[in-house]
Amino acid sequence: MADEQIELQELDDDLEPLEVLELDEEPSSEIAQKCSSTESSLFSNSIFPVLLVDRMMKILYANKACENFFTGFFELAGNYFIDVFGRAFEMEDIRAIRETIREGTNGYSWKGVAKIKSRNVATVQTRVHLFPAELDSKDPMEFVVLFDDVTEEHNRPLRSVFMSLLEASKLKDNDTGKHIVRVSYYAKRLSEELFRGKNPKYNRIDADFIDNIGFLASMHDVGKIGTPDDILNKQGPLADWEWTLMREHTKNGAFILSTYPNPMAKEIALSHHERWDGSGYPYQLSGEMIPLAARITTISDVYDALRMERSYKPALAHDVTVQKMLEGKESHFDPFLVDVFTGIHKDFENIFDSNKDE
Repeated sequence: MADEQIELQELDDDLEPLEVLELDEEPSSEIAQKCSSTESSLFSNSIFPVLLVDRMMKILYANKACENFFTGFFELAGNYFIDVFGRAFEMEDIRAIRETIREGTNGYSWKGVAKIKSRNVATVQTRVHLFPAELDSKDPMEFVVLFDDVTEEHNRPLRSVFMSLLEASKLKDNDTGKHIVRVSYYAKRLSEELFRGKNPKYNRIDADFIDNIGFLASMHDVGKIGTPDDILNKQGPLADWEWTLMREHTKNGAFILSTYPNPMAKEIALSHHERWDGSGYPYQLSGEMIPLAARITTISDVYDALRMERSYKPALAHDVTVQKMLEGKESHFDPFLVDVFTGIHKDFENIFDSNKDE
């Protein structure tokens, strides 16, 4: 982060006109008059988010779609494009945008990609197109910046591939019902509560964390695709040697998910059977050595496992399950997370009741 701040400062130093200009709190009447005709005739009803900037890269106008699109991210009108969007682009892209506007590179046109992030709103992937407001002008003074949200287009193919693996693992372990669906809901709800609690210890939890764990917690047992069927579907308790093979599903899952771009996937698969006191597997990690996403998934996974009826055990009622979870505080589970869980345990019960196995 420090290196990034230094790079941005160097860029600010390079953009001479920006280093001495103060930002207006509101666009001046001159600016408003200047862009009013463009606003009303071209962009006001556009479904695409559109900005209008001048040669100094000051934002003159943002249409309604743009204001809605960036709600929760930025204040737009009257600010400078670099100040607002600097961290959304790679450094070379910011320099390319500057050269496009100042020097007319590629006919004053540029296209690229921005990744727009906020703690409160999940990351948005967008294509960005910049071109002169007057296409025939040889020395344009105003420029259109058009954003095209491709977040879903970017995420869907990736998640579809891994969902296929998950479906394959469910064919192997056919006695789990909606277990993985419920675990993902529990993990997301617990993460939301940590986010709302605003505990500095858990400030890594943001909108992206919540969105990712809501998907990736469901992948926690994907490694069982490599577990022998006779062990996976055995009626009754497993022998010691069978447990040894069963525990390999954590390592298998980490291997399968190692190509997923977010390390959370691998962390959950590998470490969701670790225990707070170091007595878990596969590596006997303890305390905060266990990744946070895995500790959250552990609570979600165990709660649901206790609620389920299996061939080797009866289902437990919600109140009994909560008591069992409390008994595992500081041994099996992160004690702070158990406290958070007990504050929202009724939500876990509602999730279970709303997603019962058929």
